[in-house]
Amino acid sequence: MECLASTSSTSMFVFVTGLLCLLNVHTVLSGELTFELPDNERMCFFESIKEGLKSTLEFQVITGGSYDVDMELSAPSGQILYKDTKKQYDTFTWTADQTGVYKFCFSNEFSTFSHKVVYFDFQVGDKPPLTADIDSHATALTLMEQTSVNTHAQLNTIADYQTHFKLRESSGRAFAEFLNERVFFWSICETVAVIVVGIGQIIVLHSFFTDKRPANTIQS
Repeated sequence: MECLASTSSTSMFVFVTGLLCLLNVHTVLSGELTFELPDNERMCFFESIKEGLKSTLEFQVITGGSYDVDMELSAPSGQILYKDTKKQYDTFTWTADQTGVYKFCFSNEFSTFSHKVVYFDFQVGDKPPLTADIDSHATALTLMEQTSVNTHAQLNTIADYQTHFKLRESSGRAFAEFLNERVFFWSICETVAVIVVGIGQIIVLHSFFTDKRPANTIQS
């Protein structure tokens, strides 16, 4: 997978995985990536897909602002396969009708100050079988082999569930930390207000009981 970031400012903060992508590191035809999308920024990723392969793109905004982002997926011919604005999460599956480089972009250009952390999972084709020659098995699978295949499929499902639960945990933790920070500062403001009001009341009450004597006049 190759990825490219289109920036409108000089500052860019990307996770280590994002930095690898900026170096155009080639990986397998599937993968997961979590990256930071700064405000007023647009980041695009590219994947070469052969005709007839079924692909799935799933993304989710983990933290930042209203947890939304714009996403657009286009074919090598320039045809827009998927486009939506201010989405928190979504999944899109399609079958490539032509061989070439497909482009999908995440945009945070509508935000003026909120950075977003975005996760996406890109799968091309079916997941590899347990063994390379299992499809060319001459005879029916034995009970042990069938059990191994079922266990392999269930482990893949468990891994997917764990990924989603980790994303939800990360999102919930970020929201809890944000809320805790706001409550902390609000508590400090209330404490300062109580102290100021208390000191003011003491000063006012003290003025009520202060003996005010008229100044002595000097008679000539």
